[in-house]
Amino acid sequence: MNLIESLRGGLIVSVQAYPGEPMRHPETMAQIARAAEQGGAVAIRCQGLADIAAIKGQVDVPVIGLWKEGHEGVFITPTLRHARACIMAGADIVALDATRRPRPDGLTYAETVHALKKEGALIMADCGSIDDARMAVEAGSDIISTTLAGYSGEREKTVGPDFEVLNQMVSEFPDVPVLCEGRVHSAEQARQVMDAGAYAVVVGTAITHPTTITSWFANAIK
Repeated sequence: MNLIESLRGGLIVSVQAYPGEPMRHPETMAQIARAAEQGGAVAIRCQGLADIAAIKGQVDVPVIGLWKEGHEGVFITPTLRHARACIMAGADIVALDATRRPRPDGLTYAETVHALKKEGALIMADCGSIDDARMAVEAGSDIISTTLAGYSGEREKTVGPDFEVLNQMVSEFPDVPVLCEGRVHSAEQARQVMDAGAYAVVVGTAITHPTTITSWFANAIK
């Protein structure tokens, strides 16, 4: 079974902590990743070179790595340099912002992907719309996802998963693995996106971000 095929029908857990949070430490992220693997995760998605390296040393499942830099525009693995660094840190798949916005290094998304593919990299395209997905597929991305739907300024942010974008991607690209990522906050929603045809589902906050999970409960009982 090849690496991407191992993701089919599975749960990918995103293990990330935000700056200033108590759990923002590579060893902590690696422990959470290991726990997620024991719970049935088929892959781990994580950000930052230290976290990628630490997690790669603790899990046997594939690691999808990215590097966030900045807070606006293209900041998920924004340049070819960032992508190469993620791979060197141990990422089996590198996730890139696959929106049609300008990239900091002046390269197009397609130019970035072509350079990485020449080096044998596997690419996950974080898309914000069906038009992003079309560009990403044409560029040769191995995986496309709904990660940035509602965050790139092109679509309204849905309360839960963006089923419209997911359905468009699944319908238009039946031969390309389509991951659903973004605002999957319950097991029921995870089942729904799989029933909608997703190749795999990515869940982060609802599993690995206790501050947010605690706030859900705290707000519910007020």
